[in-house]
Amino acid sequence: MSRSLKKGPFVETRLLARVTAQNESGKKEVIKTWSRASTIFPEMVGHTIAVHDGRKHVPVYITESMVGHKLGEFAPTRTFRGHKQ
Repeated sequence: MSRSLKKGPFVETRLLARVTAQNESGKKEVIKTWSRASTIFPEMVGHTIAVHDGRKHVPVYITESMVGHKLGEFAPTRTFRGHKQ
């Protein structure tokens, strides 16, 4: 089920504030976040965001094709080691 249109997309306010601050200053530092449910906005394109996968932070470089998706989609939480033989 998708989110209501009247609510708009979810993004953690501190994460968006850090991205806009880096855009204004011109810096491109890695931003750590635990917010896997945040939607990727166009302002985030070109940044590297370290998304927590439950154990460590996985660096994710944001491209234009990722806009509209969630951050958690690009940081898998489970390690697939193959089927038992």
